[in-house]
Amino acid sequence: MPEWDTITYVTDYLPPLSSLIHHLKFTGSPSLAPSLARLLLLRVLAARRDGRITIPDIILSVPLHRSRAWRRGYNQSALIATPLARWLGCNHFPFSIKRIRSSPAQHTLTAKERKRNLKGIFRVEIPVAGRHMAIVDDVVTTGSTVAEIARLLKRQGAATVQVWCLCRTL
Repeated sequence: MPEWDTITYVTDYLPPLSSLIHHLKFTGSPSLAPSLARLLLLRVLAARRDGRITIPDIILSVPLHRSRAWRRGYNQSALIATPLARWLGCNHFPFSIKRIRSSPAQHTLTAKERKRNLKGIFRVEIPVAGRHMAIVDDVVTTGSTVAEIARLLKRQGAATVQVWCLCRTL
């Protein structure tokens, strides 16, 4: 049973979207983020129209550790979440979840290692009790990252936690 209440995604992790995400993350192409965010917006609006989700109070982006963000030059999840929040009229606090220690990149680990890699790695720095939250990530592979954040948000009293991503492999 997932820690989050709903997941909304554009498609499975397949070309051409998987290639665009790879370029966004690994070839220094932040200019792709608004177009990718628009694809996610369309999926979120369709899910709302169908009654599967409600628009949250706060949109959060999955954080990178500061050293990885510095090397990359940006957090791709925050670049996707920022226009989404603006278009939907939601609050977005890009630095409200902190990754408090560095760890190996999730994509290099097995599912079991991913889960262990994330224990106690995040800290929420805003009040979330009673609020409806959406966590934005580029790709949800095993779900370990968003599950750890959702678990933390629920422990701190979040009313609901949605996951929004471009692609998933679950």
